Amino acid sequence: MIYVVVEELIPEMSAGRHSNTGVVMFALGFTVMMALDTALG
Repeated sequence: MIYVVVEELIPEMSAGRHSNTGVVMFALGFTVMMALDTALG
């Protein structure tokens, strides 16, 4: 679900050569932020 949302709502991530790096980094950052929110909140 995150992949579809990022690909459709943030088109700059898929501009140029099609790569999933942007989506993977977005998901990794989202996961880290959720972990920090849970651990510190």
